[in-house]
Amino acid sequence: MKQYYIYIMTNKSKTLYTGVTSNLQRRVYEHKNKLVEGFTRKYNITKLIYFETTNNVESAIAREKQIKGWLRSKKIALIESMNPEWKDLSEELVPSLHSGQALSEVEGSRDSSRSLS
Repeated sequence: MKQYYIYIMTNKSKTLYTGVTSNLQRRVYEHKNKLVEGFTRKYNITKLIYFETTNNVESAIAREKQIKGWLRSKKIALIESMNPEWKDLSEELVPSLHSGQALSEVEGSRDSSRSLS
């Protein structure tokens, strides 16, 4: 069964970015290596600080929209309920991202899902 991830990433200034993906490992790699144009590249968003999973794509998208609509204080409370020290969870979740391994070695083939990249 396919898994979908709702995640929050940040930078040194604690700017928050919320996203959804079907491949968290690949998506974090892309953010950390600034492979995608946009907000996360501009603001150097490279630290995974929160994520949750679901097996339902519609639920994942709805949850992402819900979190994006929250006040910053509510997002911070959510993050701190799971990760009070704001550790980079990708270090434990995806240790290969921190070993200099190439994306092709980390993930295998690229997921072709357009809306959940």
